[in-house]
Amino acid sequence: MEAYMSSIGSKLQMLYTSDHASVVSMNLFVALLCACIVIGHLLEETRWMNESITALIIGVGTGIVILLISGGKSSRLLVFSEDLFFIYLLPPIIFNAGFQVKKKQFFRNFMTIMLFGAVGTLICCAIISIGAMQIFEKMDIGPLDIGDYLAIGAIFAATDSVCTLQVLSQDDTPLLYSLVFGEGVVNDATSVVLFNAIQSFDLTNINAVIAWEFVRNFLYLFLTSTMLGVLTGLVSAYIIKKLYFGRHSTDREVALMILMAYLSYMLAELFYLSGILTVFFCGIVMSHYTWHNVTESSRVTTKHAFATLSFVAEIFIFLYVGMDALDIEKWRFVSDSPGTSVAVSSILLCLVMVGRAAFVFPLSFVSNLSKKSPNEKIGFRQQFIIWWAGLMRGAVSMALAYNKFTSAGHTNLRANAIMITSTITVVLFSTVIASFANLISHRIRIGTSYTGSLTTVFGLMTKPLISILLPHPKYQSRSLSFSSDPATPKSVTVPLLGEGQDSLDDLGGRDIPRPSSLRALLTTPTHTVHYYWRKFDNGFMRPMFGGRGFVPFVPGSPTERNPPQNQWH
Repeated sequence: MEAYMSSIGSKLQMLYTSDHASVVSMNLFVALLCACIVIGHLLEETRWMNESITALIIGVGTGIVILLISGGKSSRLLVFSEDLFFIYLLPPIIFNAGFQVKKKQFFRNFMTIMLFGAVGTLICCAIISIGAMQIFEKMDIGPLDIGDYLAIGAIFAATDSVCTLQVLSQDDTPLLYSLVFGEGVVNDATSVVLFNAIQSFDLTNINAVIAWEFVRNFLYLFLTSTMLGVLTGLVSAYIIKKLYFGRHSTDREVALMILMAYLSYMLAELFYLSGILTVFFCGIVMSHYTWHNVTESSRVTTKHAFATLSFVAEIFIFLYVGMDALDIEKWRFVSDSPGTSVAVSSILLCLVMVGRAAFVFPLSFVSNLSKKSPNEKIGFRQQFIIWWAGLMRGAVSMALAYNKFTSAGHTNLRANAIMITSTITVVLFSTVIASFANLISHRIRIGTSYTGSLTTVFGLMTKPLISILLPHPKYQSRSLSFSSDPATPKSVTVPLLGEGQDSLDDLGGRDIPRPSSLRALLTTPTHTVHYYWRKFDNGFMRPMFGGRGFVPFVPGSPTERNPPQNQWH
């Protein structure tokens, strides 16, 4: 009996120690998050570092300290969890991207964005997979089958939609900001859908039937995920419009918006769809309908709540990526051949560059064929910036790599360990280099001289890039000017993200003429879609689901002081 009680006591002591260690880890991690925000704010004026770079550097520094304290056993405060990333951190980031997007700019460039984000991602994935298969088999890094190589293509085809926006300024280059932002979100969704499709098929003995099933499954996931997001957004708009919680409690309508947004993502995961696509289009629909159905105070609250959750999640991800980069367990299996790991990382970086070039320039040419105005066409400098901006890899790539090549964050296979360490190397290198290039280009653009600790190699690489990446002032002013063509929408370079929510009813800023001939229909397909969409939206969608101009006039409603304006014209 005494031995039994002693055993129970020791187990309780271990449990208490484990719980206390978790509390200590969480305290330190939250303190580091606060430090990232404070330091990022202090460095805001210097523009040397943003929160992303700050979080990466603090994460690496903390990892070094923990590694030294633990005697080389661990460098992490928290163990990486795919559930933590995909269920808790990624949804607020993607939803806020859809919620804050200026829809008229996004949908005016929708075909180009889909070309880059969907078709381009497939091309990039194919090139990376084929290149890795041809080269890695000769290097003999370990047993990898065709499914592994296709997964590598999907992993490294995923750009970082968070870091990508650091490369451009929405004020100086609004059209490019629109294209890069849209491509980033669609690219992430396509990569995850493609990765899941690859995981669900046995591709070792691929044939025409399996290939067709694979393509069909991919299209099914893509379309159904989008429709689920739209449906969830419309349901939230209809419920809030009919019940109008704001007349009694604004807390209820704010809570319902947040929960419905999260529900869209969880429903997608429940039905094995793409949560990224679902929550993104749910955000677009909720900003177009639901957001206009709540009280004015709830609009302010939800807008800042979603933005804050997204901001904290981004910092959390970058902090963890920096800390996890020094995890000794991952590097132990490649310590006997560091040259192989460096070679694999270099090859993957080269394949990423080739893969992006293989679709950015050809698809830009295809997109330009449908543009009438020269101001709407994507010039070579802009194409080069789009290529450069998409070279960064981030948390999505890391999460997919963990999913494929590790079990509970670790692996005992040499080939898998090499792929994990190579992914970490590519993510850190591409993020830091590209972000610093952006910050330096900002300084040079405004005429600020530099005295710093940049290496000669980095300086030699950055200056020629700046002369290509940055458009000249004359070119910028031309791209910001309104089109002189009366049949063309008012401006194709309105900033994508702004302080207020815009609405699809403002597409083009004026009445879009109805196409009078088949030639007009083919030469201005975007204008045609906008014309018929506005008629359908104003005639059917808004009366049923609400939105700007159709919010019911109820005491205590947001339209009590400002009666609804007729948006039919």
